[in-house]
Amino acid sequence: MAANWKMNKTVREAQEYTAALLPRAADAEGVDVAVFAPFTSLHEVARMAEDSPTPVIAGAQNFYYEDSGAFTGEVSVPMLQDVGARAAIVGHSERRELFGEDDDLVARKAARAVKAGLIPIVCVGETKEERDAGNMWEKVSGQVRRVMGELDDPGGAPLVFAYEPIWAIGTGETATPEDAQDAIGRIRDLLKEIGGDNFAQAVRILYGGSVKPYNAGEIMAQGDVDGALVGGASLEVESFMQLVKAANRPSPRTGRGGTLGDV
Repeated sequence: MAANWKMNKTVREAQEYTAALLPRAADAEGVDVAVFAPFTSLHEVARMAEDSPTPVIAGAQNFYYEDSGAFTGEVSVPMLQDVGARAAIVGHSERRELFGEDDDLVARKAARAVKAGLIPIVCVGETKEERDAGNMWEKVSGQVRRVMGELDDPGGAPLVFAYEPIWAIGTGETATPEDAQDAIGRIRDLLKEIGGDNFAQAVRILYGGSVKPYNAGEIMAQGDVDGALVGGASLEVESFMQLVKAANRPSPRTGRGGTLGDV
């Protein structure tokens, strides 16, 4: 279960949240808990997580694929790793829709993260217009193929995907559990075609899009859904922990909880 704070929380607020989360996350056996913090508080979240016996992963919400240079305002993979980040979100719909990140840029970022051993959570998904036009799978499969085509060793990459229907993010509208399973199942079949069955089964595929405590159980019960990338509902420890509990059950597909450490 991955908490994406987006552009929220000061350093003090991040400290308070992490201090409250760590002891409660200790009971989440079988579930990897990740917190994707703003750059300003990432180091502190990573430090607190590292000093705790509770295995919480600190991650970044974005980065640039070059390691250094004249890229004002950007942050590189080595910089993230230097402050303790172990994972990073790549190609979130808000990065694509608001900041113009295209499939080529997303693929280059994913490949850079994989090469450095930073776990990328690669977001893919369609707009309402694309879905209504019957182009959901054309859009999503194209995004997945572009990322996989950039990797040197597609079958051996430490990789996580997150299916996030853009029409269900921040709108209160949620894909049905069956919609989530259909899209994520197709993604897994495509990964099998590209990298083989073992690779496809090992890749964690999350769902993102207005995941709340009231609907998390049904979504997590789907056979191919390995977890969730959570926005608004992750900003409070109590609601986020309810989601973690919803994921703390054996997967119908693998017989174990979905963990980033499996990839």
